[in-house]
Amino acid sequence: MGAAINTTECAAARRPRIAVTLGDPAGVGPELMAKLLSDPENSQRADITLLADKTELQAAIEDAGGVHVPVTTGPAGPGAIRILDDNSASRYSITRGEVSYDSGARTVHQLERALQLVEAGEVDAIVFAPLNKSSLKMAGMTEEDELRWFANKLNFKGTTSEINVAGPLWTARVTSHIGVEDVAARVTRESTLKAIELLHRLRWESGIEAPRLGVCALNPHNGENGAFGRQEIDAIRPAVEAARASGIDATGPYPCDTIFLKREHLDGIVTMYHDQGQIAMKLLGFDGGVTIQGGLPIPVATPAHGTAFDIAGRNLASVASTQNAFSIAVTMAERRIAEMEMRVHVHGHEHEQPVTAKAPLVQMTELKIGACC
Repeated sequence: MGAAINTTECAAARRPRIAVTLGDPAGVGPELMAKLLSDPENSQRADITLLADKTELQAAIEDAGGVHVPVTTGPAGPGAIRILDDNSASRYSITRGEVSYDSGARTVHQLERALQLVEAGEVDAIVFAPLNKSSLKMAGMTEEDELRWFANKLNFKGTTSEINVAGPLWTARVTSHIGVEDVAARVTRESTLKAIELLHRLRWESGIEAPRLGVCALNPHNGENGAFGRQEIDAIRPAVEAARASGIDATGPYPCDTIFLKREHLDGIVTMYHDQGQIAMKLLGFDGGVTIQGGLPIPVATPAHGTAFDIAGRNLASVASTQNAFSIAVTMAERRIAEMEMRVHVHGHEHEQPVTAKAPLVQMTELKIGACC
């Protein structure tokens, strides 16, 4: 159950620190990030570090219509974006709008630099512009998706799930990038409960004090009392009951063809497999969507859309999803910082070090306090 931390009355002791990357350099990511960084309100909310060469940033600024991005090689702060230029862009040959080994390798290079900052305890969240999976595969990424890549790089073994965001509604998945033939066997009480708990935590971190979650059925007509499968009886309903017993406001299972009609009464929906939620979410609205690499030791967010090679460099791409990804990452980082400060305050360890990827945050159920400070 979410800890009762009043983040309005108990503001974080420090500003959140956000690392950002340009994503695939052959797509719209660089120009989108230039637009994001040109908005002074963003550097007012967080200390931003950009992993890019100055030459790349200058090209991105031109593609974005000549926006102004205030950068510094010193510390980040209000009105100043720190740029960490390692003078490495010339090693990669990038052709705009094309899949290539070099584009994938450049993308991975900057993401790995961001993770180095995480492990050094220098940033609280990562926001990356759109990636191209084909280029990443050409460059040697063997994981099924970037979420698994992040988890492997951080040596994180806990529960993860790609979280999809469309406006006020978030979805998590019990299974993700696997074949449909393998889904049923992986829908268990334990896997479903973990997905519910993860979505509950992340919605709390996003600013919802008491998240309302709905849980999908797997089979048609909610299994029709076992006639169409027993996952609802043996796995999903017991997981919902266990979540409710722990204080989570979860209900279901609901038939997957009607649960999204109840979305106005829910803050999140747990789906059983990839397309069960993705089709509905994209019909609800593609523009402004965000993908969160859920469950990792720090918030990691990205626009839900792709690299849009067909319009790259033409200043046509909307910054809405990139802005939403940044805003969500900042809010989640703020909540985690406030939670960490609460732990320090409660336990009297005034010099406790910030939590990094190698020291995952304590579960919220361990906090039994009311308001902080």
